[in-house]
Amino acid sequence: MPYQPYLFFGGNCREAFTRYHEVFGGDLTLLTASDMPEEERPPGDTGDLIMHAALVGDGGDLLMGSDDPTTDSFGPVQGMKVSFATPDVDEAKRVFAALADGATVDMEPAATSWSPYFGLLSDRFGTPWMIGADAPDQAG
Repeated sequence: MPYQPYLFFGGNCREAFTRYHEVFGGDLTLLTASDMPEEERPPGDTGDLIMHAALVGDGGDLLMGSDDPTTDSFGPVQGMKVSFATPDVDEAKRVFAALADGATVDMEPAATSWSPYFGLLSDRFGTPWMIGADAPDQAG
């Protein structure tokens, strides 16, 4: 059974997913409140809020999210990180550098016992990330 992260944003989901699309590529779908049938729309002036974002990667990976119309205040995400791992160290470096623009770097990328390249950051949208390169096959 696959698990997919579903991220909530405080009004900047479109901006975040547009950036994730630039970084990761794939196919991006954005559904606004005004795209929904009127009887399914959240109350209030929410027409431009994203009710569902889906970024499908070339390998079929799925990242989803939406704006949260139920709150006026939105704090940082806590208690989780979105993990991105790739077999290519250069790709991990590219992704980390792209997400680090305007981010808080929690752990500078470095070689670890489990990865030749691993780092932690919270991007400019408040999404916490673990970026790493897969360790070479130890079995030989």
